[in-house]
Amino acid sequence: MSLILRFRSKQGMFRSNCSPSDSFQVVIDNLIKDKRIPNTDGLSFDINGTELSATDIAANSVANLSLKNGSMIILKQELSNNNTNNDNTGDIGITKLNIGSSNTETVGISTSGKSIPISIPKRQLKIDDDLDKEEGLIPRKRSSFCRHTDRGMCEYCSPLPPWDETYKNENNIKHTSFHAYLKKLNFSVNKESGSSYIPPIEEENFKIDNSKCAGSHEPWPKGICSKCQPSAITLSLQDFRMVDHVEFSNSELINEFINFWRLSGTQRIGLLIGRYEKYDKVPLGIKARIETIYELPQIGFEDGLMLQNWEDEEVKITQLLEKLGLSIVGLIFTDLTDAGNNDGKVICKRHKDSYFLSSLEVLFSVKWQLKFPNICKWSNTNKFSSKFITCCISGNTKGEIDITSYQISESGEALVKADLISASSHPAEIFINETTNKRYVPEIFYLKKNEYNLTVKQNAKPTFPVDYLLVSLTHGFPEQPTSDQNDEELKLNKNFFKSSTKFSIEHRESIGESQLMSDIKSYLGSSYNSDFSKFTEKLSNFHFINYLINKTSVLSESEVELFTN
Repeated sequence: MSLILRFRSKQGMFRSNCSPSDSFQVVIDNLIKDKRIPNTDGLSFDINGTELSATDIAANSVANLSLKNGSMIILKQELSNNNTNNDNTGDIGITKLNIGSSNTETVGISTSGKSIPISIPKRQLKIDDDLDKEEGLIPRKRSSFCRHTDRGMCEYCSPLPPWDETYKNENNIKHTSFHAYLKKLNFSVNKESGSSYIPPIEEENFKIDNSKCAGSHEPWPKGICSKCQPSAITLSLQDFRMVDHVEFSNSELINEFINFWRLSGTQRIGLLIGRYEKYDKVPLGIKARIETIYELPQIGFEDGLMLQNWEDEEVKITQLLEKLGLSIVGLIFTDLTDAGNNDGKVICKRHKDSYFLSSLEVLFSVKWQLKFPNICKWSNTNKFSSKFITCCISGNTKGEIDITSYQISESGEALVKADLISASSHPAEIFINETTNKRYVPEIFYLKKNEYNLTVKQNAKPTFPVDYLLVSLTHGFPEQPTSDQNDEELKLNKNFFKSSTKFSIEHRESIGESQLMSDIKSYLGSSYNSDFSKFTEKLSNFHFINYLINKTSVLSESEVELFTN
């Protein structure tokens, strides 16, 4: 009798054949023979919720381990640095970013040879684990069509699935949440009565995969066949989004960020720091709650900005955020020009007849999204797209300063990874690269509505609209607490950083704002003598904590816990 054992690892899903009487060492040897694992160093298996090392179970038979045909085993292996491949994308740097422009001669996004000092999590976030357990069904009340008692249920009042299109249209929900989209795919791919499991989602790959036909012909560019040749790509608007809403913990965050432009007339960019939480206004929704903004070292111009090297700071900021229980969730930048009417109005540059994000900004955002991948256990590669968001502060059609929030689609990420697209001279269009000895570019199309309102397929070469890669998000500020909210809801709405007193913000020397040791005394004042509660509140300020921990030797890294209680 032959058994099929299923394995899930970081490299994806795979199977192995064995018999019940075989020792588990035979299974391990087969995995090494099939090149699923390099060796047994740091190898362990999660069998029925119990994690066991390879050496502990190698002598046991498959039958004694209670393994049956189709059993799922989680394979884990911690390899040394000599055995692992560095799959990082390189640190991101910008020669000069002209906001809203796509002049590829003076503007460029480059990657250095150094690895990214960002610690990518090995398992998905807790928010994803929690939403995996929820069904997300949309309840409905009894209607006039119902012919049953209050305890009954029929097709007119039964709960709707979280991906229901009618509910989305009635509630003006533009995109399905990622977990609703995931459950929709899982429902159609894996039936409850099925004995096999197929990962419901898979990252798109537009590169030539010579491993599919190894040995049959020479690698590209000397050889190519139908097995390794990428299929034609058809782009359409993505109907789901990884994050549904961006919530800024208070309006002062944005006001203080914009204040740099008010004082200098130059643009600004910063990293959004916060955490991911449930978003109840969308079935199985996720929101990014922003607690503070870290302003990168940069040089600002009226029409753009230049990022400076911050590798050393990046390591320190990341370590500090890990201790605080926060993370980098996105970036934000300004594109503001005064209208010149002395009434506070600004010029509207971004609208449906121009562009929302330029092609250069899209490529810049993708680089950051690839730097922060979304770990997902439902994918065959253990990751899928990214939760990283991009916010732009610019003028709206009324001349008011407004925020727009976006993510780049998963297809956009795949196009960048395969080096198929570049910024064009027209900000609303993205350019498709030419095929070279190192890059194969397949046929690329996009779907559009023609003059008869019919969906047609359009050839994307040489350029196609940037909008096909954009996914829009909503944004706002926390609702005012109400009397019917419980203690847990009120706790979630409280600001993580409690201090209402301003401390000097980093990298603002160009407007005369510097962080100095003397600022500590003036910031704390006499509060540590008069009111201890006010003193501890002042300690809860990100820019103050970052200055104390990373720029001075006043406190050690272990004492950061003083600020997290």
